[in-house]
Amino acid sequence: MADDNDKRWSRIPIRFIDDENEEQALSPDANPADMDRIDPDSEPTFRPDTDSNQEDDSLDIDLSEAFDGGPATAELVATRAELRRLQDLRDRLARRQADFENYRKRVDRERNDTYNRVVADVAAKVLGVLDNLKRALETEASVEAAESDEFRHFLSGVDLIYKQLSGVLEALGVKPIVAVGEPFNPHIHEAVVTEATDEFEPDTVMQEIRTGYRLGDKLIRPALVKVATRT
Repeated sequence: MADDNDKRWSRIPIRFIDDENEEQALSPDANPADMDRIDPDSEPTFRPDTDSNQEDDSLDIDLSEAFDGGPATAELVATRAELRRLQDLRDRLARRQADFENYRKRVDRERNDTYNRVVADVAAKVLGVLDNLKRALETEASVEAAESDEFRHFLSGVDLIYKQLSGVLEALGVKPIVAVGEPFNPHIHEAVVTEATDEFEPDTVMQEIRTGYRLGDKLIRPALVKVATRT
């Protein structure tokens, strides 16, 4: 008897329905035949709530804007970046200007050094000629007045050349070194003889034998002098 009951219950069909099929099944207009067409193996279908997702996306955007600071913060960040770029350009321009200024000063210094060196070399060769002209003028004192009329005219021309050449050297910056009456300076004076005298203080230049010349701070040649000593 029990076996018959088990067989009867085992033949009862079991159907699984989802919510939509359940509503159709419970509807008064539901057709019993449709109930038989329900697939027992079908799984219920879940439809996402579109409105809920839109609200979540909107919330994410708002939170993102709040976290990032929004357009105002983005504009501030861009402004600061532009200021940093301008400051960097200003610093680079200042460095370039400083480099150019140093370059200009170096070029000017090198040009002046080259000019002074060339002028000093030329002057050193011309000074020998100037010395000879000066010696010719000094011989006038040894010529008797009655016998020197023609020679004096000649010396007038020599004196003119001497003054003109001295003017050219001075225009180039070559100037004579003051010696007589000055304290002896071994950097610009060269003592060739000493003399004990009471007319000058000791270690004072009492006579210039050959004129010295300089170009700015550059010494072209020292002055040959006689130096006074104690008696």
